[in-house]
Amino acid sequence: MRTILITGPGGSGRTTVAAATAQRAAAEGSRTLLLSADRADTPGAALGTGTGPAPTEAAPGLTAWRPDAADRFRQDLTAFQTRAASVLDLLGAARLDTEEVTPLPGAGELSLLRALRDAALSERYDLLVVDLPPLPDALALLALPEELRRYLRRLLPAERQAARALRPVLGRLAGVPMPADWLYDTAARWDLELAAVQSVLTDRGTTVRLVAEPGPAGAEAVRTAVLGLALRGLGTDGLIANRVLPDAPADAWLAGLAAQQAKALDAWQQQPYPVHPVRHLGRDPHGPDDLAALAVPPVNPAPAPVEWPVTDRIAEDGVLVWHIPLPGALRDELDLVRRGDELLVTTGPHRRIVPLPSALRRCTVAGAALRDGELRIRFAPDPGLWPGAGR
Repeated sequence: MRTILITGPGGSGRTTVAAATAQRAAAEGSRTLLLSADRADTPGAALGTGTGPAPTEAAPGLTAWRPDAADRFRQDLTAFQTRAASVLDLLGAARLDTEEVTPLPGAGELSLLRALRDAALSERYDLLVVDLPPLPDALALLALPEELRRYLRRLLPAERQAARALRPVLGRLAGVPMPADWLYDTAARWDLELAAVQSVLTDRGTTVRLVAEPGPAGAEAVRTAVLGLALRGLGTDGLIANRVLPDAPADAWLAGLAAQQAKALDAWQQQPYPVHPVRHLGRDPHGPDDLAALAVPPVNPAPAPVEWPVTDRIAEDGVLVWHIPLPGALRDELDLVRRGDELLVTTGPHRRIVPLPSALRRCTVAGAALRDGELRIRFAPDPGLWPGAGR
């Protein structure tokens, strides 16, 4: 299945572009789902049909869905209270009624991720077009499954679950209560759900399409976004330069703005991903005709995924080199810290903790360099862990 995640700076028109992309794909014969967490129903306004908490047919071959985050949050809280009933009763806690529950910040994003997982598992669609929140919220959302899974593994390591049968004995020996079965079961269920979402995000058919208005602010937002996506191993399959003005506007003020846009477009054309200008309609797009007039690019096969290869150079100078693509990274904003079998990479506002490939876990860091948008980390085999390395 092909999945296109669409995001961009706030106010850049990303939701409208997502609707236009989904409409074009459906018109070309793909069974398409447009998924959005936009609370104001901007996708419905653009399509001219409206969207709701249940998947709704917006056009032949096109389904639109805006999951109800509040309802899903209430369901999850009710289920949690049921599973933790004995603990809550022991503490004398008062149960929350469904009617008094208000979704917490982040509930909408989690609901969107779950809907993405459910849609990807369905066989009803050929294409998913996902209207993500604005940058940088979208980058934080894409990082959420991996980060939460890491937290779960640290708090409840899988190897400790092997001792569940010995919990009563261990509790008496330690003199403290041991975690209950429901806690391990809950953690395991969360891990499975997060793994399913993560598999969709890291699938070879999943890419990110950026939307931005050409100009200084848009250029910086795009640079930061591409860098953050690369750090997460996500590829950028294109950039929509939205609301491009005509070449020769009569108004002098518009002429200056058009010249600024042209300069930004020239710079963007040097990037390794395709850039698609979308003209300004002179109004907010509304309805199928306006979306078709935007002439957004078609949905092409997914480009090659972002790879982090390890190059074997032992025959040359006794080192292994880990190549990490970081387009747009600045040397002064780059920081690396190794912690056991993990590497903490910080570049600009982005941060990721990644496990080392198995071959590099038996090595020590021998240096790093940033060249041509690629971070190259040199590892020297540890003679105590790598047979023959010191010979």
